[in-house]
Amino acid sequence: MKRDQEPSKAKGGKPPFSYPVKVGNISANPVTVTVEADQNELKGLAVLWDVVSVNSLKAEIYIARWKKDGVRLKGHVKAAVTQACVVTLDPVSSTISEDFDQVFVPEGSKLARVVTAESAEMVVDPDGPDLPEMFVGDTIDAGEVVAEFVALAIDPYPRRQGIDFKDHIESDPNDPATKPNPFAALKDWKKD
Repeated sequence: MKRDQEPSKAKGGKPPFSYPVKVGNISANPVTVTVEADQNELKGLAVLWDVVSVNSLKAEIYIARWKKDGVRLKGHVKAAVTQACVVTLDPVSSTISEDFDQVFVPEGSKLARVVTAESAEMVVDPDGPDLPEMFVGDTIDAGEVVAEFVALAIDPYPRRQGIDFKDHIESDPNDPATKPNPFAALKDWKKD
């Protein structure tokens, strides 16, 4: 990911993979849609995620109402990504297959409140569902949600098969000859 970009946006402010869903059009009957990135979207995602290439991205999304005002996006995404090995810089291909489940509520909704204990500490169950995300306006970008789940699943330190760090030692911390002296910088500071 480039430092001058938001995590889910490419240059220009538009996400590279987008599938807008109008909240007002979601009926009581859930729908399932399949979305797939085209070549331009794949190139945009590769730039956004700072990888060599994104070869494919396809998701099946279940879109449903959640409680009264909320929206639930649930589904499965598959992606094929090529990254540079952190040791050799050779291309490393990986396949990502992730389930996702995200609930959205309108800005200011009571459903987005965090449950607190009497001591005013926040109570969060690490194994429980994520807190609902808030949305502004009448549109949720399901493509952006899918892209974020793939981005979280990308290996931050990809290595080519058979490559390991165990044989590479910078220095031995027990060897006094390689152990830096913390006072070495002060040796020339002393005045006569």
